[in-house]
Amino acid sequence: MKWNMKQWAKDVIEAPVKKAMPILSFPGTQIIGHTVDEMVRDGHLQALCMEAVAKRFDMGAVFSLMDLSVEAEAFGSPIHYSEDEVPTVTAALVHDEDEAEALKVPEVGAGRTGECVKGIREISQMVTDRPILAGIIGPYSLAGRLLDMTEIMILCYEDPELVETVLEKATQFLIAYAKAFKEAGANGIAIAEPAAGLLSPGLISEFSTPYVKRICEAVEDDNFMVLYHNCGNVVPLLDNINTIKAGAYSFGNAVDIEDTLKVIDSDRIVIGNIAPAETLRNGTPEEIKMQTTELLERCGKYKNFVIASGCDIPPMTSLENIQAFFDAVSEFYAN
Repeated sequence: MKWNMKQWAKDVIEAPVKKAMPILSFPGTQIIGHTVDEMVRDGHLQALCMEAVAKRFDMGAVFSLMDLSVEAEAFGSPIHYSEDEVPTVTAALVHDEDEAEALKVPEVGAGRTGECVKGIREISQMVTDRPILAGIIGPYSLAGRLLDMTEIMILCYEDPELVETVLEKATQFLIAYAKAFKEAGANGIAIAEPAAGLLSPGLISEFSTPYVKRICEAVEDDNFMVLYHNCGNVVPLLDNINTIKAGAYSFGNAVDIEDTLKVIDSDRIVIGNIAPAETLRNGTPEEIKMQTTELLERCGKYKNFVIASGCDIPPMTSLENIQAFFDAVSEFYAN
């Protein structure tokens, strides 16, 4: 369903009672009775999983899978799959300038990208009462998977041209992939750019932000929003990240979310940042309630703040713990 996302964002900011927007999809496998391994390969199961989560929890938006191996796999990267964990890239694909030059930009549909687009096409018909945000990786984070995460940090200093060659191809593909999600019925994309959280202010302005902006410029309009997600230590990078002018931002528990709210423009939604693993996965319902309430009491005064998880909630997080989070949010706003 089409939404005017600029109006939606304004309405969220102005609403005195806000619905939580955790990055929540993978735990839905527990509801539909399938493994993570089955779901990441099957767009129909992805849609069923998103629908099950949307029906069970009163979320402000529906997020598709934050699977940061999909795009690298489309380029040809080797992937490790397991039954109940999110897939991961296991080795670098590009080792030198020759391989970077020879790297082919895949078509949307390569690897599992076609299944992910299919999942969005189906869920956009199944859930129409709130926006659907499709997940894609950010350009620097994709380049890091293609070059190796440690190696790319060194290459930014020693061979920036090599990094830029890979970034150029990564961005070209990500724009096409984002457009495919838009055509399939998504109301926006959540760009996960966590690797950029490791960069200095100088390096992020050279190797991440300009490429993220190009994706935003290619797809954002009144009916399509970009949410920028970075779960690294973004505090030194906030002035730069703010220049992206994304419709919404998501920050992880590596930072105090209040520090981000003081910098990001107040007409942009900022979501975060209950720890997904330490608190939501491994905490007790009582701990979750306490931390959620404390964060809302501290940051609820910022109109553009929406409570969420700091990152993707792990697949095996108990549904009881997730419910405790939503209950705490409801209770806070009821009072």
